[in-house]
Amino acid sequence: MDRLLGIETEYGILIEGIDVTDLVDEARALVQSYAELSAQPWDYRDEDPLRDARGWRAPALTLNPKDERYEKPSRKHLSASEDHADKVLPNGARFYHDHGHPEYSTPECRSLQELISHDKAGERIVWAAAQSYAQKTGCAVSIFKNNIDYHGMSFGCHENYLVSRRLSFEQLIAGLLPFLVTRVLFAGAGRVGGENSWVDYQLSQRADFFTELCSVDTLDRRPLINSRDEPHADATLYRRLHVICGDANFSEYATALKIGTTALVLGTLEAGYGPPGTLKDPVKALKELSRDQTYRWRVALEEEGTIPAIDVQRAYLKAAQELFHHRDAETDWILHEWESVLDDLEADPLRCADRLDWVAKRRLLQTFIESEKLSWRDEIVRSLDLEYHALDPERSLFYELQNQGVMRRLVTDEEIVRAMRHAPTDTRAFIRGLCVQRFSGAIRALNWGRITLSQDGQDVLLDLRGLVDGRVGALARAVEGVSTPRELLGIIQQATHNKKRR
Repeated sequence: MDRLLGIETEYGILIEGIDVTDLVDEARALVQSYAELSAQPWDYRDEDPLRDARGWRAPALTLNPKDERYEKPSRKHLSASEDHADKVLPNGARFYHDHGHPEYSTPECRSLQELISHDKAGERIVWAAAQSYAQKTGCAVSIFKNNIDYHGMSFGCHENYLVSRRLSFEQLIAGLLPFLVTRVLFAGAGRVGGENSWVDYQLSQRADFFTELCSVDTLDRRPLINSRDEPHADATLYRRLHVICGDANFSEYATALKIGTTALVLGTLEAGYGPPGTLKDPVKALKELSRDQTYRWRVALEEEGTIPAIDVQRAYLKAAQELFHHRDAETDWILHEWESVLDDLEADPLRCADRLDWVAKRRLLQTFIESEKLSWRDEIVRSLDLEYHALDPERSLFYELQNQGVMRRLVTDEEIVRAMRHAPTDTRAFIRGLCVQRFSGAIRALNWGRITLSQDGQDVLLDLRGLVDGRVGALARAVEGVSTPRELLGIIQQATHNKKRR
């Protein structure tokens, strides 16, 4: 893919003997239990959650009143980085605590193969931390890669895409909304029931929780498109699209298709293509698609009338085919699989049971319900829904399906293990990971775009915000043998200077 990509996943957590109102402290302790090499503190200077990409500042973030049940004041004063228990890892990722959930942010990646490997590495790192916490405390821990707690709360899986700032944010919103709403057909993780009214089974875990089209908020009054303007790159050239309306996928294929198709759609918008139409009410449309038990999946247009959601997807696919066919092998894979999955969903969704989370889980639960003569409302069905998402490989229903060869795989276990320890070599995450591995004792602060190190009592600032393109591969080879922060700084400055001269 010709852009930086990343995934942030908040994990659900249950701890034996710990009330949900005490989970904030325990989630923080769980992250702190991860004993492998890491660096901190996180540098918050480039984070401004109130800055809106539409040209103004929000007065405040809205908070979910239900959060007050869980977020008790800490017993001691903590800095922002201490509160989050920030850990930057040798693979360039960030592992931290956020609102009572362990959260793993992958390093920046430029290929789906790398991104899937690092997303899966995150699962194993979070599970390793949970096991370490359990050994220290004697408390059994359950971790889930899902988005709901069945008590009215939702937590996120956020996607990040580097986008050209030449594309106005208004064009971005208009062009992306119909795609994001209708991609739920293949990107949903599936769930039993609903938040405000009953439905046997939904495509999406998150759909019920969205109320707005666009805002800076993420915790309450959630928007389909998040408008925070935090590029973590040169703000005159780029913006960071922060997509919060997706589900956390266990299926490697579903994650790849979700990210890959979105990246290609962004490419069509940057090239001047427009959306195939305007949805009359995108928030309502997402909820209706998720809850449609007939699988006819139609959406209402602002221009009047309804059309199949699959036709909306096919229009985006056609534009991507016209622009990107034969660009590279990975792009051709996305285009082929995008068309294939739309064909199968249209003919019979069960054909996708080897690829898509919502279909695989639905078939599993339906088989159990029929064999045990149960209904969707039985509590054990909801429990099995949750067990699909368990990180524990010994109890996860998803991993049982994968181990049986039912679910398609895109990466190997060896690639996942490597991603747990090594950053991608073609993004700035390599520099971050190198600093953690080689100079962890000298790190004073770091974030996605900057690293501050100390040498001989003086600060050495590495500015990585300009390192967002393919030349990082050559830079990674150049810095392989550096022995001091200043030596590393010199090589980075030279690479940046050479780019400006060109």
